[in-house]
Amino acid sequence: MKIEDISKKSKEYIRILKLAKRPKREEFFKISKIAGAAMALIGTIGFSIYLLMTVLPKGL
Repeated sequence: MKIEDISKKSKEYIRILKLAKRPKREEFFKISKIAGAAMALIGTIGFSIYLLMTVLPKGL
């Protein structure tokens, strides 16, 4: 990589960091609840598929 490329990339990263802001407390908790619910849902779906794949072949 050239030094100009590195300089250009670092300027882009600095610009993005300047635009970013820290979320408010309520916004953070709302995002955390949604992400937790999504993880629980995906985990439940995965566990039910696991149960189906282990229980059904033995029953047949």
